[in-house]
Order: sequence, then C-alpha cells, then structure tokens
Amino acid sequence: MWLCRRARRLPHCPRMVVGVLGDWLNTIALIFGGCSPSNAITLEHLTTAYPLSGSLITAFQFLLISLHGLPTHITWSRYGPRFKPHRIPLTPYLVQVALFYLISMLNNAAFSYRIPMSVHIIFRSGGLVVTMLLGWLVNRTRYTYAQVASVLAVTLGVALTTLSASGAPSPSPEPSATASAHTYLQGIAILALALLLSGFLGLAQDRTYARYGRPTPGATTPPGAAPAPTWQESMFFLHFLALPLFLSARHDIAAQLAAVNAGPRVSFAFPALRLSLPTLALPRAYAPLLLNTLTQLVCVAGVHRLTTRVSALSVTLVLVVRKAASLVLSVWMARGAAPRVELRLMWTGAALVLAGTVGYSVATGRAKAKRAKTE
Repeated sequence: MWLCRRARRLPHCPRMVVGVLGDWLNTIALIFGGCSPSNAITLEHLTTAYPLSGSLITAFQFLLISLHGLPTHITWSRYGPRFKPHRIPLTPYLVQVALFYLISMLNNAAFSYRIPMSVHIIFRSGGLVVTMLLGWLVNRTRYTYAQVASVLAVTLGVALTTLSASGAPSPSPEPSATASAHTYLQGIAILALALLLSGFLGLAQDRTYARYGRPTPGATTPPGAAPAPTWQESMFFLHFLALPLFLSARHDIAAQLAAVNAGPRVSFAFPALRLSLPTLALPRAYAPLLLNTLTQLVCVAGVHRLTTRVSALSVTLVLVVRKAASLVLSVWMARGAAPRVELRLMWTGAALVLAGTVGYSVATGRAKAKRAKTE
C-alpha cells in the first residue's frame, strides 16, 4: 500500500499496482528471455563455428538496435532528418559511446582467443572489483569492511574461474602448447581491458545522471510533448552514435561476412504456397546471427528499463542471477564434449563471485540506509 500512499491516488490504487507489477514482470522477462538462455546459445554457437566473427556480431547488434530506435528519436524536417528533443545533450554521450563500443568489440573479440563461455561470463562479473577501485581512486569513495570483503571474494572467484579453464601445463615445452597458453593469456588480457573500460563507463554514466538527473519512476507526460524515456534515449544513442566507428573494422567485418557466406548452407522450400518457386539456399549461420541480434535487442532493452525502475541493489542481484543462469546453461551444453575446464574449481569460483556480489549489494544497501537515518 506504500505505492498508494506515495501516489495519493487511493481510488486508482489497484490499477496502479497492477501496472507497476506488470511493468516489473515485463522487464524481468526481457532480461531473462533475451539475455539468457537464447542469447547465450546463439552466441556460443556462432563463436564456436566462426571464432573470428566478433566484429560481425557486434556490428549487427549495433545496427539492429539503432534501426529499432530511429522512429522514436529521428524526425524529418524540410532540411532533412534531425534528432527529436532529448533529455541529455549529445556531448556527454560521446565518451560513453567510445567506451561502450570498445567494450562490446573487446568482449566479442575475446572468443577468438579460445576463451570458454563460462570464463567469459564469470570474468565479466568481476566488474565490481574495478568499480570499487575506480570509485576509491577517482571519486574518493569510502567503503565498509563488508564491501571490501565481498570484493575480495569476487576477486578470488574470478581468479579461480580463470585458472579452471587455463588447462594443465604440458610436461614438455611443445610449440603448440606454448602457443595455446599464449593465445589464452591474450584473451584474458583483452577481457581485463574490457573490464577496466567498463569501470570508466560506469563512472561516466554516474556523472552524467548526477548532472542531468534520473527519470522519476511512474511519472507520466503527454505523448509527443516530451522526449522519450531516458532508458530508450541512452540505449539508442549509445548504439547509433557508435555506428561510424565500425568503419575502422570494415575490412574485418567484410572478411567475417564472406566466411559466413562460404560456410554450410541450408535449403528452404515452399510447398505450402503451391507455387513453382525455386528452393532458397542460405548460409546456416544466418539463423543464429539473426536470432542473436534480436535477443540482444530484447536483452539491452530489459537492462536499460531495469536501471530506471528499481534500485541499484535490485539491478545487481538480477544481473548476477542472469549471469549464473547463463553459466549453468553453458556448462550443461558442453557436458558431452571433452572438457578442458576443471569443474570443481570453476564452480567454486562461480560461487565466490555470486556470494561476493550479493554480499556487496547487501552491504551497500545497509550503508545507504544508515546514511539516510543519519541525515
């Protein structure tokens, strides 16, 4: 009933509660339906068949999300297309766009360095460590002992998970073994750089929202009279403004697309139409590529919606559960293959990452509540 008292609309309270719950359920469905398991399945399928397809996948994702947002954020005038009114100026987005583009490219490029999906998922969960360090160094933020202990647990969990997939060292220094270890270390370095850039992206977003404000949950505006919601605006500009950056990778994208087109094909017939149409043969990779970009759109929309509807504690918990579900799915899918992953070590690391992230979120919530009572 606190929603009713806060809104002061007791006659409309049931309708408002149903609307809030429906919006919450839609957001959770977008995250778990888009991010996991469908997105993880298609991404792992593509990167297994085409390890160098990271740039192609990223480009398709950015293009589809940009096309989806064009009708909402672009309008036509007598001088041509122009942006509709938006809540945040474009200048603060530029730094975020560059960081977001690099992070996406690095994360997808890491698959070409033989990084297992399980390590990829857990390693990206270690962004909490980088966020704390940057917050302490840049913003001079003070943390409690519980927060520090939770971050140490996450750090240990990431280290154990990384070691679980590195493979046992070869007794003889064969060139192939040395090359394999070198490739794996390069992939880990790429993930570490993406993790560091993610921390800076978080700082940039926090400063942007601190200056221009966050949307008020439940606030309504007349249609067409106000800019689109902040989550839609941020999702669109972070992807649309990054499209010109893909020109620097156009040769790699063209080569990856050519490799996909030269791969196995699947034929489609149309007997139900009762027409003499020729059989359509398309590369087999087109289906998972299209499904991956569509599920990525759903996933990104859910994450952006979540950040404007619930507290940071709830966002962290939901995303951690989603990552854990993706990890379980990845291991389950690879159960029939010859495993290069030490499962006991990997699950220990995963448990530490989950426990540390949840502990950090709870400790942060308690610290905020304590500060609120003091004030």
